[in-house]
Amino acid sequence: MRKRYNTLNAYYRHIFGEKIFKVPIDAGFDCPNRDGTVARGGCTFCTVSGSGDAIVAPEAPIREQFYKEIDFMHRKWPEVSKYLVYFQNFTNTHDKVDLIQERYEQAINEPGVIGINIGTRPDCLPDETIAYLADLSKRLHVTVELGLQTTYERTSQLINRAHSYELYVETVKRLRQYPQIEIVSHLINGLPGENHTMMLENVRRCVTDNDIQGIKLHLLHLMTNTRMQRDYHEGRLRLLSQKEYVDIICDQLEIIPKHIVIHRITGDAPRHMLIGPMWSLNKWEVLNAIDEEMERRNSYQGCKLEVV
Repeated sequence: MRKRYNTLNAYYRHIFGEKIFKVPIDAGFDCPNRDGTVARGGCTFCTVSGSGDAIVAPEAPIREQFYKEIDFMHRKWPEVSKYLVYFQNFTNTHDKVDLIQERYEQAINEPGVIGINIGTRPDCLPDETIAYLADLSKRLHVTVELGLQTTYERTSQLINRAHSYELYVETVKRLRQYPQIEIVSHLINGLPGENHTMMLENVRRCVTDNDIQGIKLHLLHLMTNTRMQRDYHEGRLRLLSQKEYVDIICDQLEIIPKHIVIHRITGDAPRHMLIGPMWSLNKWEVLNAIDEEMERRNSYQGCKLEVV
């Protein structure tokens, strides 16, 4: 079935000419809302590994992690020879620029590396770090993945993000002074207190009011050993059903401009750590349900933005 949205796979094949791997790396950074810089405890949904639960060897040196990851991936796709290094978990610009550079260089100079994706936050991109990323973008493809999660201040406070939507807007503007740096923003569907209308508004604000090039839409996974467990057990959090999630995603896709690349429309969680929703473990079933609903609607990305 032909996808009715602008997929990451198609985008990468277009700009790189072939299939590539995204290689996740744990570079040993922390987060400013964990270490006391702006708050403590981290985001209430975050595990102790900071969204890096699937990394093969997070304790290994960076270069060793890189080769362990591509060896694992080559078991399924032996022909792939180009890689994007993905500094994934925690906040990968949360340190002095000299240390950031030293850690990045351990991976990006390996054979076949053509780009870098950097998971970070809007409050961890001072001008000197952005300048380094701009220089880096002259050597390889650079994508900054900004964890926004919500545009609502009340939700942000509930989940202990410890930064504002206004700061996100300002950071996007500073990054866009260097057009060669791509920005991908992360949003989570199903956060405490947010309804269907609010989730649509999160997307509208994120992609309509800001000059970004891609978006990741995640389902909220309730994980063990997270602070959000208390919200769930005390009735402040209701987990979405698969039908609810599919309807939300399809409604969101319809208001996302066609040029925005959809980097993700669901997420992965380790089975042994997941409290719910358990249906999310059937990833391909969820993706197929989204495709089928878009087909049923005769709908496609950006169709609600078109002028009749």
